[in-house]
Amino acid sequence: MIYRLASTTSTNDEARDARYRHGDVVWAERQTAGRGQRGHAWHSPEGENLTFSIVLEPCFLPVGEQFMLSEAISLALVDTFADYGIDTRIKWTNDIYAGDRKIVGMLIENNCSGPLLVRSIAGIGINVNQTVFDPALPNPVSMAQLAGRTFDRAEVLDTFLRKCRDRYESLERGEKSALQEAYCSRMYRLGERRPYLLPDGTRIEAAIEGVRPSGELLLRHADGSCGAYLFREIEFVRE
Repeated sequence: MIYRLASTTSTNDEARDARYRHGDVVWAERQTAGRGQRGHAWHSPEGENLTFSIVLEPCFLPVGEQFMLSEAISLALVDTFADYGIDTRIKWTNDIYAGDRKIVGMLIENNCSGPLLVRSIAGIGINVNQTVFDPALPNPVSMAQLAGRTFDRAEVLDTFLRKCRDRYESLERGEKSALQEAYCSRMYRLGERRPYLLPDGTRIEAAIEGVRPSGELLLRHADGSCGAYLFREIEFVRE
């Protein structure tokens, strides 16, 4: 069920309420404390974009493979944009880019019980009809800017939910290799030698080779060696 709110602190916070169950969606026009990755705030003008959270209960998925849920949702977003003629890529871990510009941000929060996930909340912000952005943002873009027209936001959400159901059911059936292959094939900067930053500020040159089911980014360094990096252990450099 879709629960549409005029305002909330953040849709992820609201979706933590136990009354929301598997498949439920919390869609808010306004968030007073929206959150993104790396502790960043998320702001969106009312009535222009989609800011929502979907509740999932992937009790079949081991904690060590929780990144595969992120893969499934990211692919569902790529599938959604493809339906509207917009080509996108997945910027590890789960931002969605059109060219070198960000069209989706996502924050997934998981709860586990023993070795399995029990509840996951995926907070998603899709730039749909916004055409004027805060100049402080480095590289935003919207569906409207890319397609030259406005979109029915409810229709876009419905398309995403259908695509998400398909990808989620594939994961539930155990089709993990196919999911992994599809995610890797849609990665932003795949195979391109680009600069990256280590936590100590060291700048390296490397090319993305893929990602492990546990979420580590695989980079081929200039000297031919391969490194595996967790979130916060490596940072993309915008050029």
